[in-house]
Amino acid sequence: TGQLLFHLFAAFAEFERNLILERSSAGRIAARARGRYGGRPEKLNKQDLNLLKTLYDNGTPIKTIAEQWQVSRTTIYRYLNKLEDKEDEKQGEVSN
Repeated sequence: TGQLLFHLFAAFAEFERNLILERSSAGRIAARARGRYGGRPEKLNKQDLNLLKTLYDNGTPIKTIAEQWQVSRTTIYRYLNKLEDKEDEKQGEVSN
């Protein structure tokens, strides 16, 4: 009887797990429909990114830029890399 009880509890646990997965998926879909995508909010918006790129291109030190927006130097480098990747993608599309 112990083995039967074990298998019953395992079946209930699996059933409950599947219900949780379905509810979580439905919740994510509903949130996306409302314009919510989850994750951490971006520190800088598109205007800030354009200004950041201009400052960087004009030779402003990364430390100064980071202090201006109150973010770490790593964050500035991450955004600059994103901008470079986007520019590379655009150049790839133009050449194709």
